[in-house]
Amino acid sequence: MGIPYAEAIGDPIAHSKSPTIHKFWLERLGLEADYRATRVTADALADYLETRRADPDWRGCNVTMPHKQAVMSLVDEVKDSGIGAVNCVISVGGRLVGWNTDETGVYEAAKRRVDTDVPMCLIGAGGAARAAIVALDLLAVYRWNVIARDPAKVEPLLDRLRMQGGAFDFDQAERALDGAAGAINASPLGMEGFAPMPETVLRGLARMRRGALVIEMVYTPLRTAFFRAAENSGHKPSDGLTILMGQAAHAFHLFFEGLAPREHDAELRALLTS
Repeated sequence: MGIPYAEAIGDPIAHSKSPTIHKFWLERLGLEADYRATRVTADALADYLETRRADPDWRGCNVTMPHKQAVMSLVDEVKDSGIGAVNCVISVGGRLVGWNTDETGVYEAAKRRVDTDVPMCLIGAGGAARAAIVALDLLAVYRWNVIARDPAKVEPLLDRLRMQGGAFDFDQAERALDGAAGAINASPLGMEGFAPMPETVLRGLARMRRGALVIEMVYTPLRTAFFRAAENSGHKPSDGLTILMGQAAHAFHLFFEGLAPREHDAELRALLTS
């Protein structure tokens, strides 16, 4: 037996901050273990998992784009709360079990009172959007205005999660945000290497209710145009590192069976932003 390890997989993966986070926590706890980043292409995903399944030192992996849906059919069990995507796989006696810890990260950023008399606004209709809806279900948020490039994807999303709401394209973003209780960017818009957030969304943030809940799930760059526009509109947004650290803490517990030392969050955040 060698040193236990976990890793982040995706394509690309070099940008991942997960190794920094997990290695920081392992060091603070004095645990002899490792955490890596491994590029895995879509064609190689099935072989990768079978190889890792046979490795007694492998504790699991965080899964990022583009594998969050594909990995679901390759594991033995999915602990699914309706999200329909897996971002964490662990090895349990040779069985591969899939989880989604994005829900934990969003809930950590959102755990305060939310005005449930009016809809929440969501940008995106993929796996991260589903995680956001499931997380805010815990805060009794059941009504959503969803902005998506393909509004046809919105109705199935809301029906699957038994939520009320409506679909809007980006030309209708200001109407979707008007009077909303808050907004969550659950799309890659604004991320390095992706298209920018449309101006209709950035303008619309000023039309939300005072004290609206604003969550940015993108963390590269940290201060996205969405985040800055929310600040300039008088809101106090949560940035993508809040989500990342929250979901990472859940994954760390699954991998290494210990609690992440969150008392060092300020030091970790400084390390991640230096």
